[in-house]
Amino acid sequence: MPCIEETYDICVVGAGHAGCEAALASARMGFETIIFTVSVDSIALMPCNPNVGGSSKGHLVREIDALGGEMGKNIDKTFIQSKMLNKSKGPAVHSLRAQADKASYSMEMRKTLQAEKNLTIKQAEVSEILTDEKKQRVTGLRTVSGGIYYAKAVILCTGTYLGARCLTGEMVVHTGPNGLSAANYLTDSLKDLGIEIFRFKTGTPARIDKKSIDFTKMTEQFGDERVVPFSFSTNPDDVQINQVSCWLTYTNEKTHEIIRENLDRSPIYAGIIEGTGPRYCPSIEDKVVKFSDKDRHQVFIEPEGINTNEMYVGGMSSSLPEDVQYQMYRTVPGLEHAKIVRNAYAIEYDCINPNQLYPSLEFKNVKGLFSGGQFNGSSGYEEAACQGLIAGINAVRSIQGKEPLILDRSQAYIGVLIDDLVTKENFEPYRMMTSRAEYRLILRQDNADLRLSKIGYEIGLLPKERYDWVLEKEKMIEEEMERISKVMLGANKEVQSFLEKCGSIPLNTGTSLVELIRRPELSYDLLAPLDKERRELPEEVREQVNINVKYDGYITRQMKQVDQFKKLEKKRIPADIDYRDVHSLRKEAVQKLNLVKPVSIGQASRISGVSPADISVLLVYLEQMYRKGK
Repeated sequence: MPCIEETYDICVVGAGHAGCEAALASARMGFETIIFTVSVDSIALMPCNPNVGGSSKGHLVREIDALGGEMGKNIDKTFIQSKMLNKSKGPAVHSLRAQADKASYSMEMRKTLQAEKNLTIKQAEVSEILTDEKKQRVTGLRTVSGGIYYAKAVILCTGTYLGARCLTGEMVVHTGPNGLSAANYLTDSLKDLGIEIFRFKTGTPARIDKKSIDFTKMTEQFGDERVVPFSFSTNPDDVQINQVSCWLTYTNEKTHEIIRENLDRSPIYAGIIEGTGPRYCPSIEDKVVKFSDKDRHQVFIEPEGINTNEMYVGGMSSSLPEDVQYQMYRTVPGLEHAKIVRNAYAIEYDCINPNQLYPSLEFKNVKGLFSGGQFNGSSGYEEAACQGLIAGINAVRSIQGKEPLILDRSQAYIGVLIDDLVTKENFEPYRMMTSRAEYRLILRQDNADLRLSKIGYEIGLLPKERYDWVLEKEKMIEEEMERISKVMLGANKEVQSFLEKCGSIPLNTGTSLVELIRRPELSYDLLAPLDKERRELPEEVREQVNINVKYDGYITRQMKQVDQFKKLEKKRIPADIDYRDVHSLRKEAVQKLNLVKPVSIGQASRISGVSPADISVLLVYLEQMYRKGK
């Protein structure tokens, strides 16, 4: 039977948050790209929580933006509420979180993809990855309808669609999220290539009809008075909108009693679910069982958009049967008469063991085959998007014959995430957290552009005008830091009166402006009236000056730690090394090192099962190899 045959540089499988970033990156770098999706209507779909950002995830979005990705720009166009989280804590953990208009977010991203000249969108299910005869290099893919698409690289971003099935109590439906078609044919092709497949699970809560909710029994949650945009390219004045409220309520003992009485009907506890769920985003059943000492749990009622009455019941993800869901939700204050528009459900899907990937996100055993997003065993839109971006960039660089872009743990949260995925053993969906980043004081969301814009510009994704502004910003910060280091203030009446008004201790003698900025109750902006020579500077510059002064000692100490880290990262390990030849390595270390194939001593030291003694043995072995000229 005749079939269509087409040729592209890069094929992207899946058009979720990872697939969109991957396809846009490769197309914008000048390579002909085709992106496949089971439904064009599901491009950049948010099947679960209708928001972008959050603790640590906001860092990822800012880093995506600094590298030239799209997620930050898209949420700035389509958010309906925005908050800066953790403002009572230090800047290292400040994180933006924006409530999205779910339909608008998807539509805007689809428009962006459609407008990209080097990008083709194709609604089709992929059934097979094509390779050379030895199954060592990718040559393209085949669709269920028989179409063949030749390519120099393929990026797998299948999300939660591969082999998916949704579970609501005893009801099991072989479908993808939101009732969309599952992708049922590709898994066997991947197994045939020797790729190890895991089975993971996630879930989502019910959507409630807004008309059936009594908001008078809930606490209203407002957005920030002054909204901070996600994208460094967004004009802050453009995001000062009339925001939509969210609402806070709580479960209670009656809720918990209903859940406990029906645990035998939950597919999680009945043994129907095979996959492992995310520990850091548990279902309400898990919360009630594992935190039995808690008499209530927070429930956030969040709008799914401007033009819909559907409200997301955050904090009550469940796979209990429909009748139990009605009983359970209606015990929550404000939801006594709740009408469910969409039932809560759990979803199981196929994903990979990410230890099979290089830090470039290319498969170790199939040249030209890359992978990004939840298919790599992670969770979350933001984690998916940043992996897709890196996979797209590195697919291009592979074709170009260039070294891959690998961000290390001291450069970006993206580097931490990918390093954790490809190095450590992950038995559950991986979620990014600030605690995972050991250098988080210098990996703040506010300085993502200063850290990564040069990389984004050099790889061809960041426009010159944006990079020029970052260089100008760096210059202004440096000049202002130098200037204020020389500003001295005397213990005169004006200064003492000002300090008293600010609740700060008066001076015994003259001091520097820098010393006053370091006081917890004072700041660079607050001290402006005392700084007579100060010139007008952009808010983002003033913010950096304030942080650099207040945390100078901590930042200096962390930079020294980074220097030590870099020394181990620079000790490269030959790709063809066989650890069975390294005498004195423990058997477990040999197995783990041969599995992960670390690119550096630093990465090797982070593999579970590899001890400091093993690293010492390895260093001696590499030194001997070097002396022999190997």
